Amino acid sequence: MIGRLRQFRRRLRVLMRRHGPEALIWRRRIAILAGAVLVGLTALLFADLADHTGMLFRRMVAWCWWLPLIVTPIGFAAFAWITMKLAPAARGSGIPQVIAASRNPDEGMKELVSPRTAFVKFWLTIGTLLFGASVGREGPTVQIAASIMGLAHRVMRIPLRASVFIAGGAAGVAGAFNTPLAGVAFAIEELAAAYEQRMTLLVMAAVLIAGMVSLGLAGDYVYFGVMRQTLSVREALIAAPVAGLLGGIAGGLFSRLMLRASSTDRAPMRWLRDRPVLLALLCGGIVATTGVATGLTWGTGYETARAVITGQDVPIWFGAAKFLSTLATALSGLPGGIFAPSLSVGAGIGDMLRSLFPDYPSGAIVLLGMVAYFTGVVRAPLTAVIIISETTASRGLMMPLLAAALVADFSAHLVCKERLYHGLAKRFALPAG
Repeated sequence: MIGRLRQFRRRLRVLMRRHGPEALIWRRRIAILAGAVLVGLTALLFADLADHTGMLFRRMVAWCWWLPLIVTPIGFAAFAWITMKLAPAARGSGIPQVIAASRNPDEGMKELVSPRTAFVKFWLTIGTLLFGASVGREGPTVQIAASIMGLAHRVMRIPLRASVFIAGGAAGVAGAFNTPLAGVAFAIEELAAAYEQRMTLLVMAAVLIAGMVSLGLAGDYVYFGVMRQTLSVREALIAAPVAGLLGGIAGGLFSRLMLRASSTDRAPMRWLRDRPVLLALLCGGIVATTGVATGLTWGTGYETARAVITGQDVPIWFGAAKFLSTLATALSGLPGGIFAPSLSVGAGIGDMLRSLFPDYPSGAIVLLGMVAYFTGVVRAPLTAVIIISETTASRGLMMPLLAAALVADFSAHLVCKERLYHGLAKRFALPAG
């Protein structure tokens, strides 16, 4: 076995030393294949560890309900300090870092999507779930996947281009949600300011390979469970615009608050930004208080969202409470994404909409709330529709979902004109490449 491994390494070195178009093509293909496989495996490991960590926290809360009032604020402060010391570029979602890195790939690889940043991001995001932070793993998976794809190209001595990080990020979305189409849509709408034709093959190949790895190891699972309800034309014409308006305004408000908090020069926010550990401590206190008071706002919110989709009731204030917990977590600067928590907030909005349309299929109304709020936050309607349809197998709702998403995109623009991830990417701006 060792002899075969050495022989493979010798052949690989010979291949890498060769010059000419054919050698470059084959090195690029190897980099794409290896990178995409590693992305798929990493996404599965990330998901499994996140689920187990969230379960450990829930057991702790069941054992001692008041313990998060101590553990959560201290954990927020400690992880904010660790992030600052080990990898400042690991804070937050990770998607803005990939957007910024794609504008100058060589400089971006040094910090924003470096292997060190990805390693720290992986473990700190898992750690945040251990004390109840309202974070998702999907945004971090995008940053980690972009780093893996960039590293694979560096190892194979392939020049870095923006398409490498975009393909890696798209593969990360596909692996995180088990939704290949959503990965492609996300690359087009969010990661690539101008979707160049030459990156099409790279994105498609990376998404396909990462999706096959995820599908092969985890099976053909549906993220939120199968939902077969549909809406009539009359029901869709009434419910979709209402859901789009309410969800879009709420999502736009979240983006506006995030962007204002990160850029305003007014006290006390500027004073708190200059003291990130104290800011994280205060945010942790808000998350802990909200979680203890409600018992529903901890972690990703995946379980609650799935329960609402399947018809279970949640308190009318759940969406607002999860909104507050997610906003506080995001403002703290901890590593972690907002995808899953945003879908959970959207489920809360959908639950409120069910009371407005009591005679309509309840699960379908909840999905309209989810797609509307998610679109309002990320301003990527096509990605939102595909994520919801693929994670619930609700292809019969594609048109109502799209209508709600388009209305939400318009209404969110009225509240916050700047797109969230692109606005946050300015904090990680690099010299022009």
